[in-house]
Amino acid sequence: MLRRRSSKLIVMLSAAALLVAASVGATSPARAADAPRIGPDPQQYREVVNKGLHYLQTKGQADDGSFSAKAGPGLTALVVTSMLKNGQSVDEPSVAKGLTYLKGFVQKTGGIHAPDSLYKNYETSIAVMCFASANKDHRYDKIINDADGFLKGLQNTEGGDDKKDPAYGGVGYGRNKRPDLSNTAMFLDALIAAGKGPDDEAVQRAIIFVSRCQNLETVHNDTKWAVKNPDGGFYYTAAAGGGSEAKWDKKDANETRGLRSYGSMTYAGLKSLIYAGLKSNDPRVVAATDWIRKNYSVDENPGVGQQGLFYYYNTFGKTLSVLGQDEITDMAGKKHDWRKELVEKLAKLQGPDGAWVNKADRWMESDPNLVTGFALLALSYSAPPASK
Repeated sequence: MLRRRSSKLIVMLSAAALLVAASVGATSPARAADAPRIGPDPQQYREVVNKGLHYLQTKGQADDGSFSAKAGPGLTALVVTSMLKNGQSVDEPSVAKGLTYLKGFVQKTGGIHAPDSLYKNYETSIAVMCFASANKDHRYDKIINDADGFLKGLQNTEGGDDKKDPAYGGVGYGRNKRPDLSNTAMFLDALIAAGKGPDDEAVQRAIIFVSRCQNLETVHNDTKWAVKNPDGGFYYTAAAGGGSEAKWDKKDANETRGLRSYGSMTYAGLKSLIYAGLKSNDPRVVAATDWIRKNYSVDENPGVGQQGLFYYYNTFGKTLSVLGQDEITDMAGKKHDWRKELVEKLAKLQGPDGAWVNKADRWMESDPNLVTGFALLALSYSAPPASK
């Protein structure tokens, strides 16, 4: 993941201010001290994070180290990752128990999933991110490398060299394994966590699929949907006739209006483009960034409202962190310190016990372990500069 350089920027600006003060006799150091802070209030940030961690450590975890075991090992991997990303050591008891539990799902194939799981990509991808976050001493190198090979075997390569199949390069789940942007973005997260970069063949194949899930007609996207709603956002899948989780008001509107873009998929799509090495002036990046500027929000998942809100917060935070921008300027010209706004919103939504729950119960967001994991991941990307 790309890291912000805000600390270096502050040092450079302070040095420049001192030089100006010396030349004109101004009191620039005082002005610099009055400059607005970028990022959230450090005390509020730490309090919110600590409350969330406390909930998971004291109420969320079962004796065997799992979190909401009935949902499969992916949920435990996500929660343990959120703890590691917020400064918990691999030797912290809850983290250590969680990692031990996850190791029990490592398969001979290299996959990390329940034996009969229909969600092998989802579970393995999150597990790779978890073990990579815990791998400072290289203890999990083999698990990560084996899982990387397993994941690449799940990628759709049908269509051969012409790559015309809309499913080409994508990854999915379920019995029909239809590729979708959510699974493909998670697949890319895992490859990046495993140390792969833009030149990796699997990454480049994935971007072929990702580009076809964007409402933008380019040389990379000639699907019938590209011209119907060319707003630059992303939808769920271009495969199997296409589909979006964001619905128009009228049931039959897809054929006339196209597939509706929505927040979580647009952030996931933009993050995937950045992982593939696309520059800021690439038309796909420009269009996605403009969609975000038009639809910027920490109050809802644009296009689907409160549904999938905490999945959205995680993707929102990670994407903007990777993008490397401290502020987002919306189409009205208003600048948003997105880290500050996200932390303040999560602080308001946090329950008295430290957990988060989404009342709009879709995609399992009534589960406090899952939602608290998403919230803590979002917070890990939103830390004030001094906490980095």
